[in-house]
Amino acid sequence: MKIDEMDPSVPMISQLQQETGPVTLINTVFVPRENRDEFLELWRDDASFMKAQPGFISTQLHQGTADSQMMVNVAVWESTESLFRAFSNPEFQQKSAKYPDGIIAYPHVYEKVAVDGVCTA
Repeated sequence: MKIDEMDPSVPMISQLQQETGPVTLINTVFVPRENRDEFLELWRDDASFMKAQPGFISTQLHQGTADSQMMVNVAVWESTESLFRAFSNPEFQQKSAKYPDGIIAYPHVYEKVAVDGVCTA
């Protein structure tokens, strides 16, 4: 799996080094149709690993409608530190290397934003 930056001016590694939390990892992934079943099996294994890590709160995978080749994983973590620790784990890195060519991931870390009268942080 190739990993690309959603915002090249702020690489994911920089985001993970900023101590803050809670955070939401939104990983937009291009998955060729012919790799969808394999992707889902590998993602299930990765998600099960992440669920067992300290600081994990939740995850949800979404697929684009109309047979889209886009998937989005939304994962909530207690802190960037816990996400970085899980992401850097050698076991997780080995699992991530198993994805087939053609899959491109665009991970990015977010914090909630308060907008008066609409949403809270």
